[in-house]
Amino acid sequence: MYYSNGNYEAFARPLKPAGVDRKSAYLVGSGLASLAAACFLVRDGQMKGEHIHILEELNIAGGACDGIKDPTKGFIIRGGREMENHFECLWDLFRSIPSIETEGVSVLDEYYWLNKADPNYSLMRATINRGEDAHTDGKFALSDEAAMEIMKLFFTKDEDLYDKTINDVFDEEFFKSNFWLYWRTMFAFEQWHSALEMKLYIQRFIHHIGGLPDFSALKFTKYNQYESLILPMIKYLEAHHVNFQYDTKVTNVIFDITKDKKVAKQIVCIHGGKEETIDLIEDDLVFVTNGSCTENSSLGDENHAPEFKTENGGCWQLWRNIAAQDPSFGHPDKFCTDTDKTYWESATITTLDDKIPPYLEKICKRDPFAGKVTTGGIVTAKDSNWLLSWTINRQPHFKDQPKDQLVIWFYGLFGDVPGNYIKKPMRECTGIEITEEWLYHLGVPEDEIHDMAVNSARCIPCMMPYITAFFMPRTKGDRPKVVPDGCVNFAFIGQFADTVRDTVFTTEYSVRTAMEAVYTLLDVDRGVPEVFNSCYDVRVLLDSTYKMMDGKKLSEIELPWMMKVIEKKGLKKIQGTVIEELLQRYHLI
Repeated sequence: MYYSNGNYEAFARPLKPAGVDRKSAYLVGSGLASLAAACFLVRDGQMKGEHIHILEELNIAGGACDGIKDPTKGFIIRGGREMENHFECLWDLFRSIPSIETEGVSVLDEYYWLNKADPNYSLMRATINRGEDAHTDGKFALSDEAAMEIMKLFFTKDEDLYDKTINDVFDEEFFKSNFWLYWRTMFAFEQWHSALEMKLYIQRFIHHIGGLPDFSALKFTKYNQYESLILPMIKYLEAHHVNFQYDTKVTNVIFDITKDKKVAKQIVCIHGGKEETIDLIEDDLVFVTNGSCTENSSLGDENHAPEFKTENGGCWQLWRNIAAQDPSFGHPDKFCTDTDKTYWESATITTLDDKIPPYLEKICKRDPFAGKVTTGGIVTAKDSNWLLSWTINRQPHFKDQPKDQLVIWFYGLFGDVPGNYIKKPMRECTGIEITEEWLYHLGVPEDEIHDMAVNSARCIPCMMPYITAFFMPRTKGDRPKVVPDGCVNFAFIGQFADTVRDTVFTTEYSVRTAMEAVYTLLDVDRGVPEVFNSCYDVRVLLDSTYKMMDGKKLSEIELPWMMKVIEKKGLKKIQGTVIEELLQRYHLI
């Protein structure tokens, strides 16, 4: 497997890999990574669909990319997916997946047309004082010292950040900035999370720094991620006769390990309540999604808080069983043993009448029933004890959603402190209580809150103990390589496999690991698109520097006197050069 860039290989079709007709593939899990791997096996590996077997513990595919209408609870979304132009592997995949809405076009086509016609941006990023504009005004409000801390992190080597936290690299002044408010609520970072992951995020999305305050950097699907992304992939795979086997919990993959070679020899699973084994040969390829951010998720309802489940989840135990056989298979306990640092809670709120929508329209400054971008991303209640955020995506968010209802996604980053109105931690609250806290921050009169929460909305809370497990501080080897050294027929895929430079908690990461796994094990002669190299582009760096400093010029930054002398002499040296031209173009001088 090798990396490529440009359109030479992006538009090319690889030759059929040698010996693929005698190979079979077994994919453990049916989340985005697994489905993507199956699609790459079919499209680029040219493997027969009937040779591909997807083993799923539940009775539905999609993993964390969900979106369902429960017959007893209503509409449920555990989370949403934010995407951008440079998800190179994701778009490489979806250019080949036919739309299930419009004949003759791809999922990428319809997504591209939608976001061209209805570009995303927010008109109110944060509120304060119960629905008033927080007047962040798109400013990062970083002190010169805090900006220097970001720059220092940007240039720090990965190995110097192993096992370090965000608290280790920033001081209190940084945490008071709007930059941290935007950052932590958009990506769900906590101060005890990995400094390395934060550094990778800054480098990966440096070209979008200017779009961070108003979400103009982002693009969204028409409906929830299950209907817009997962279902088309399932239909594509079913059309190629790929076998989906549900109610199948894989508990272990047994290896034959020698000094120079690791061969997956057997899959152990529980199917229909009975233990079964699948014997493997070297031509049988195995792809395992190790770990899960939604494992042990539980739903509450209007009158019950969701259960906080911390017993060993199947996905984590599978990884433990595999990792026990060789150090190169990673260290799952680094990510899944401190749920107080990896959980947060979300909720799906559905409005049932016309009482709540006017409060939403006042804040998002758009008609939420217009079928277009509404909030443009999350709206954060800056003074919320839960640090709650909520968003209204294009409506309807579900194809069969009634026209007079809105589906809102809500989450709280601090689930263990009492709310401002409901004096209980979010993790102990019922759906009605969560709605009441939300309505309070929308500015609903207090004497109307309870009645509105009971009669004008339905709220389904969801507790996710491992939702940010991939952000836990780590060191080399904690996440296994996509194809561990010596493996000839086995690969890890998904958010806990390790690939170069890309960032977890993204759809791109799942698809990238899937592509790398398939291309490596099948020796597909086509390059995997390299991560967009914006962090090496001097134009992007200059532009992001200007925007991160809220429009300050270099001469306005407080520097030590020696640096000021060097700066002045340097500016004289570059007069009349392309360097001066670049600095002027990006408003730094």
